[in-house]
Amino acid sequence: MKKNEKGITSEKDEFSEWFTQIMLKADLADYSSVSGMIVYKPGAYAIWEKIKEEVDKRFKKLGIQNVYFPLLIPERLFDKLKKHTEGFKPEVAWVTEAGDSKLSERLAIRPTSETIMYESYSKWIRSWRDLPLKYNQWNNVVRWEFKHPVPFLRGREFLWNEGHTVYATQKEAEAEEDKIIGIYKEVCEKFLALPSLIGRKSEKEKFAGAEYTVSMEFFMPNGKAIQGPDFHHDGQHFAKAYGIEFLDKDEKKKYAWQNTFAITTRMLGVMFAVHSDDKGLILPPKVVSNKVVIVPILFEDSKEKVLKGAREIESKLKKYGAILDDREGYKPGNKFAEWEMKGIPIKVEIGPKDILKKEVVISRRDTGEKNSVKLKDLDKFISRVLEEIQEGLFKRAKKLLYDNIVEAKDLKGIQKAVENRKIAFSPLCSDIVCEDDLKVKTGAKVLNIPRNQPAKLGDCAVCGEKAKYWAYVGKSY
Repeated sequence: MKKNEKGITSEKDEFSEWFTQIMLKADLADYSSVSGMIVYKPGAYAIWEKIKEEVDKRFKKLGIQNVYFPLLIPERLFDKLKKHTEGFKPEVAWVTEAGDSKLSERLAIRPTSETIMYESYSKWIRSWRDLPLKYNQWNNVVRWEFKHPVPFLRGREFLWNEGHTVYATQKEAEAEEDKIIGIYKEVCEKFLALPSLIGRKSEKEKFAGAEYTVSMEFFMPNGKAIQGPDFHHDGQHFAKAYGIEFLDKDEKKKYAWQNTFAITTRMLGVMFAVHSDDKGLILPPKVVSNKVVIVPILFEDSKEKVLKGAREIESKLKKYGAILDDREGYKPGNKFAEWEMKGIPIKVEIGPKDILKKEVVISRRDTGEKNSVKLKDLDKFISRVLEEIQEGLFKRAKKLLYDNIVEAKDLKGIQKAVENRKIAFSPLCSDIVCEDDLKVKTGAKVLNIPRNQPAKLGDCAVCGEKAKYWAYVGKSY
């Protein structure tokens, strides 16, 4: 492709500039006047709505109900569990004034909602009959700790779900992990066409205030890992801090057991980055409303015939959200480039010769492959190709992930993996001092620890003492 100002002028290897151009030129988002806070335009927001829809209907099957809690959190509530709030304090934005008056108490702009939700939970939960309590909210949060925000991937404001569930027993609470991670995994794989590495976070990297965190880690084309959806088993830490206790069947007062979990708009950025190319967006068909665009090739002497044929095709392909691009004043080449940039999975071309042959030309966005298809076979052909695109993108993303994992049994091996923009799979001892040392010497951190472990653990790659587990290690957003 000849590169120009309308197209992408950077290659995918120049990741930062390439990703910015994808965002702006594919009309996904725009910068706002507040650093780190972007405008989600319809193309991106519609995909977020699809993610919400698929996750939410699965939540509802588990009996999880949606609620909404205030955006602002009084400082006295925010400070109840120091272990949790100290992890967030550096990134909290505060409201201190209303109009011309100073507030008597600072109000935190929600970085996460545990502190305000659990005040209510402590009032609502009195008996074992009130459990389990399974609430979720879809909202926005603000986190202000970093200097270099990256649109979609690391912003100061983002959208997410935050699930907050409460159980009478530890066993019930921990049993929820597989169900929630299973939902996130299914949506990421089946809809976003994104595979991940699933495992527990190390003690150093787990969510502040949690007993343990289970995360899904994704591999980006620039060699960095990025954390996606996660699940936190919070044990009784919050219950004890906020007085969430109940009278059990044995007439004894007990503290509840809690979980939290989330998926965010970060997944949009991961999907755009993993699948797209130097020509623009490539989108998995299952997440886009408009899977097909029809571009008529118009000449004055056959214009009406071709437009009539194009409209008939549009009507037949309504179930795919087909768009008919009959705009005047635009050459077909310009239209092709625009829809290629925006990642519409299938392009249908129809001109006067195609009308005579009762066929069209089909182009795939993922491979660029073209086929002439008879009109009578069009629906069946498109249905099959959309499935092929969806499956092909997942297979390609899976290959990208696993081709970039290398075994590294010592620090030198980890350093080499990081330099080559790969993820290392390494034995570690679980000592936080070793994790700090790892970060200093390689710039990488522990991403997570998979459930299925090698038979032989060996020695820690950092200190040489006996390893406790093998973990994925890499540079991360």
